[in-house]
Amino acid sequence: MKKLTILFVLSLLSVSAFAEQREGEKTKGRLTGGFETNSIFYVEDAKSGAITPQDNFGSNNYLKLDYYHGKFSAGIQGEAYMPVLQGYPTDLTKVALTNYYAQWVDDSFSVTAGTFYEQFGSGLLFRAYEDRTLGMNNALTGARFTYNYKDIVALKAIWGMPRLGMKFTDTQVRGGDISFAISNLVGWKATHLAVEGSVINRYEAISADLKEEGGKPSSTGFSGRVNFEHKGFVLRGEYIDAGERHYPNGAYDGVNDPRIDLIKNGNAQLVELGYSGHGLGVNVTARRLEYMDMPTVYRNTSTANALNYIPALTAQYSYLLMNLNPYIVQPSTLLGSYIAPGEIGGQVDLYYNVARRTKLGGKRGMKLGLNYSTYWSLAADRSAKADNLLWQSINFTLEKQITRKFKLNFLYSFQEYNDSHGVNNYTWKTNIFVADMLYKWTPTLSTRLELQYLLSKDDDKDWMAALAEVNFAPHWSIYVSDMYNHGKTNLHYYNAGVSYTKSRTRIQLSYGRNRAGVVCSGGVCRNIPAYTGANLMITTSF
Repeated sequence: MKKLTILFVLSLLSVSAFAEQREGEKTKGRLTGGFETNSIFYVEDAKSGAITPQDNFGSNNYLKLDYYHGKFSAGIQGEAYMPVLQGYPTDLTKVALTNYYAQWVDDSFSVTAGTFYEQFGSGLLFRAYEDRTLGMNNALTGARFTYNYKDIVALKAIWGMPRLGMKFTDTQVRGGDISFAISNLVGWKATHLAVEGSVINRYEAISADLKEEGGKPSSTGFSGRVNFEHKGFVLRGEYIDAGERHYPNGAYDGVNDPRIDLIKNGNAQLVELGYSGHGLGVNVTARRLEYMDMPTVYRNTSTANALNYIPALTAQYSYLLMNLNPYIVQPSTLLGSYIAPGEIGGQVDLYYNVARRTKLGGKRGMKLGLNYSTYWSLAADRSAKADNLLWQSINFTLEKQITRKFKLNFLYSFQEYNDSHGVNNYTWKTNIFVADMLYKWTPTLSTRLELQYLLSKDDDKDWMAALAEVNFAPHWSIYVSDMYNHGKTNLHYYNAGVSYTKSRTRIQLSYGRNRAGVVCSGGVCRNIPAYTGANLMITTSF
């Protein structure tokens, strides 16, 4: 009852904020906000091995309010975990006001005091962001200044202490970023050329014992970037020297091994080459990572303990079977009793829009896609030489509007992954087929059917899955789904749900059995335990 009362109070605050917005319109001020709740009632399920929490309940809640008046803005965010959902960082607890800021934005500069998010370049060196799917929020509380001179020179300067869990740490982060648009200086119209650079300093007080082992309280990283675009061609390059990494003996599960060098130097290289035009899209990305884990606080294993962001440069899908074993980025990994230095690899993306009224495209045209990605662990000598295969995938997509009412998406994915994360050289292989069919019966009624199959001689062997969805636009949607592992466990992972959407509010209620695994956003992942239960999700904004 206490938890339901708190949820009710948060809802009342949202309604109150909306009333304040109406009142604020008279003074030309504007109040916006959003409320989100994700709650699960867990039930016992011996077949799936699900472990239920003590009171069979978990709930993550967020309330955000922002006020705008001319060039001034201010905002707050409150969070309530009653308790936190299983699989999220356990340091997300209770109720707290977690974010608060005031900001002034002028034509060429801005000043922010309080909590803020920021990113330098691709985010490999530094990114402060929020991702509620992962329980990730490493916002800084401090100050930020930006300046832009005629779109030729753009500057950023930051100082702050990053958030970890419900509190802001004592770690201090300060840095700057500069972008110099050469093309804007010389007046090029069809070409964009910019050179950029960043610097980040991280300071955390450490114990005398760690200092004796060689640890240093301060480390500084640098990034240099080049961005070039011309008539559909894109070339981007980035080199990062992330500074020294301290891996103290015993920091990881009591491991004390002479193969662990205490001081490592983190660095990364990223190159992207692309072309888009005449219905064709090509993108090639190559990346090498060496000791690029950048913790907010040493000796903390939370998935939210990071100052940077490293996306998985692989095909991203939302289909059930294609995400059973997603690739997890390895900036550096503890493998047994030693630390693997990182990974090297990349991907190639090809897209082609087949024109209408051609032999291949037919009356309505067709979209084709091909993706190949591969990643390898770095060799022990930390050179560019690869060691063991971590991941390899080949993906083919076909999107075809068969008739005015019927649309077909066909997907095939071959995935090969190393379950030992590079300790051994063996891999598991899967072949996955998906047919996604959408039929619009009327302007307001549509149905969607997914049929999926996974073939494999490894791990849990063969799977099949299906999803049926009925949409009554613009408000209602109903779905049922099932994943069946008939190759080994003979378990069904079923789900059924209904959602209602009106204006900016969406309510979804579902019930089902969920498999243990990982959920990923980009290349950042968190482990989720097996669970069965009812899930209520509400999101609203104003």
